[in-house]
Amino acid sequence: MTSRLVFITGASSGIGQALAWQFYQAGYSLALVARRTDDALAWARNVGLAEERYRIYSADVSAIDSIVSAGQACLKQQGVPDVVIANAGISVGVDTAQREDLDVIAQTFATNNIGLAATFHPFVSAMSQRGSGAMVGIASVAGIRGLPGHGAYCASKAAVVSYCESLRGELRSSGVKVVTICPGYIDTPLTRNNRYSMPFLMPVEDFAAKTREAIEAGVSYRVIPWQMGVVAKLLRALPNWAYDRLLTGRPRKQRRASPG
Repeated sequence: MTSRLVFITGASSGIGQALAWQFYQAGYSLALVARRTDDALAWARNVGLAEERYRIYSADVSAIDSIVSAGQACLKQQGVPDVVIANAGISVGVDTAQREDLDVIAQTFATNNIGLAATFHPFVSAMSQRGSGAMVGIASVAGIRGLPGHGAYCASKAAVVSYCESLRGELRSSGVKVVTICPGYIDTPLTRNNRYSMPFLMPVEDFAAKTREAIEAGVSYRVIPWQMGVVAKLLRALPNWAYDRLLTGRPRKQRRASPG
């Protein structure tokens, strides 16, 4: 394969597939990682991807050896990616008073944080030796301030921002860029069951297009859509008493153990 290569986790649905299609249309070959490989393959065939321009790797990003093996297989079969996007993530409401939700918190961190680092791991040395490329962490506006009932997700995405900032400093002299993308509300299966209003809800195709533009522009950090970046800065500036009052009575993210 001679075209540019992008490695994307979470390619079973939603943002992962939208990113894959966006990069494919821009001429990239695809290395797609999914737990539900049948879904990823069905999508690839449905949209008509050329067989010589993609591979699908089975992996669970919350299992370190699983996602590391997928990355190593990509290096062997397709070469060193130009872009690595750690997109796979989970979002579940939690209640710290409930014992079973501690397991949900642990799974969230294993997927959203350890899984992100494990996604990057196989490529750090190879991309650094080549002296180019981009590693992209998909964070969230939810990582800027905590939301009641959403502690696991908010904390995990705040950690993505900090981790990517740390990695950016480590790789600064290598020629490898580290990009942090903070989505606002994006119309995907993950958000459609939310029980609260979602301002500036963006179609997933538009998000994917703007994300590719940001990555290729070499930015280090971007909130998409930009309006949510303004909202996030305003919320960050609020004193705690005002922020707490603003969120009083706000519906919480549905817990995994909740009925319905």
